[in-house]
Amino acid sequence: MTTELAIQFVNETLKIALLISAPMLISGLIGGVLVAIFQAVTQIQEMTLTFIPKVLAVAISLLIFFPWMVATLKDFAIRIFTNIPFYIR
Repeated sequence: MTTELAIQFVNETLKIALLISAPMLISGLIGGVLVAIFQAVTQIQEMTLTFIPKVLAVAISLLIFFPWMVATLKDFAIRIFTNIPFYIR
């Protein structure tokens, strides 16, 4: 295994990890911003009010995007395992 191949593995792995985590991170971000705007407008400073909507948004996005996430990870694993003979050379 060459250095270029190892860098390519790390690069592709990081891309896949970012791609898979993006829907949950974005939904948590949007939920947090909406709750922050609501708190600023109403001046309600309750800590559970910030936590629960973000958790619900992340859970809902996980339910929605889970099949796509599993398919993406499965394709990545299949690509890695089928190319093992090429990587050994």
